[in-house]
Amino acid sequence: MEVVDHALDNPVGSFDFQNFRNAKSVAIAINDKTRPVPYQYMLPPLLKRLLSIGVRQEDISFYIATGTHAPLSRDEFASILPVEMLEDFRVVVHDCGNEDLLLSIGYTHYGTPVYVNRNFFLSELKIVTGNIEPHHFMGFSGGAKSASIGLTGRRTINHNHAMLTNPNARIGEFSHNPMRQDVEEIGNMIGVQLALNVILNNDKQIVAAYAGDPRSVMYAGTPMCRQICQVKVPKTYDIVIVSPGGHPKDINLYQSQKALTNASQIVKDGGVIILAAACPEGSGSTSFEAFMVGLSSCKDVFEKFKQMGFSVGPHKAFQIAKIAERAKIILVSEMEPELVKRFLITPCDTIDAAVQMSMSNCAQDPDIAILPRAINTIPLLSE
Repeated sequence: MEVVDHALDNPVGSFDFQNFRNAKSVAIAINDKTRPVPYQYMLPPLLKRLLSIGVRQEDISFYIATGTHAPLSRDEFASILPVEMLEDFRVVVHDCGNEDLLLSIGYTHYGTPVYVNRNFFLSELKIVTGNIEPHHFMGFSGGAKSASIGLTGRRTINHNHAMLTNPNARIGEFSHNPMRQDVEEIGNMIGVQLALNVILNNDKQIVAAYAGDPRSVMYAGTPMCRQICQVKVPKTYDIVIVSPGGHPKDINLYQSQKALTNASQIVKDGGVIILAAACPEGSGSTSFEAFMVGLSSCKDVFEKFKQMGFSVGPHKAFQIAKIAERAKIILVSEMEPELVKRFLITPCDTIDAAVQMSMSNCAQDPDIAILPRAINTIPLLSE
């Protein structure tokens, strides 16, 4: 916890704990079970600091920032927070579809209507927590995103995510990424004062921590994230074997799709991507599944997506189809084969069988690349 203590002792940007002495309400946004955030090491130092400036324990609330993900049941809280915190603090699960819980606070200059969790917004001190890591279209996770996406309404998230077709909405891009900058603006409108973010290595150990105002935390943390995660790749490959990076990044296809996006940057046209992802929770989105009913080609996906307009959930089908249009996708998972096929993906039982299947798609002696932690890898193509 020393690295977290050091970050809290030396906040970046304009944040000062002393400005919030005896605050009457403190809201802390925490990520849901799809993010590998080590809260057992991050939160005790933060809570200790809050109590030291006169904040009462009963005035601190945690908000699980689910975004458009399925709300968690109370039994699942222990997968995020230490048990003793569940006993001592109020925990709220955000629901992006419950309009009674949301407050409209205006529009960003990108035209995004901002609907935010009312009680989080009305808190005196608003804190976001999480990790800074590469994100396949947001550039990087972290900073204000836990509130700007995790604690906002479906209309807010849909409008923001509709920008994913912008060429600058890509992994590793922060300053010129319209989606990410929209997130920064939403965070300013909500009034998030403090971000506490960590950077993890491949063993999910904390290697750096940053605290301060959200934008300053991102500017301080993204260079370190890039240093750890960016990999120079000399060429494109016939076959790319890819894993999201283990649980919880492969908890479902909705999350595992991010690995496909990164792999697609280094696969040849007409090549094969083999995705090894357990997906114990299946697709992870009922709207994602429902969208694909009756569709049998990438063209079908594009036409339906255009007709219905942008929607989170179906956007995953669009992203997969964009990749499947130029490369075959094989999935090795725990999902039912018929469900896998619905997403225009070929199911397979083992990696060995998937490699053998891939050979028929490729020339003799194919070039093969392996991305074992694809979601956390920024591939920088040299060609």
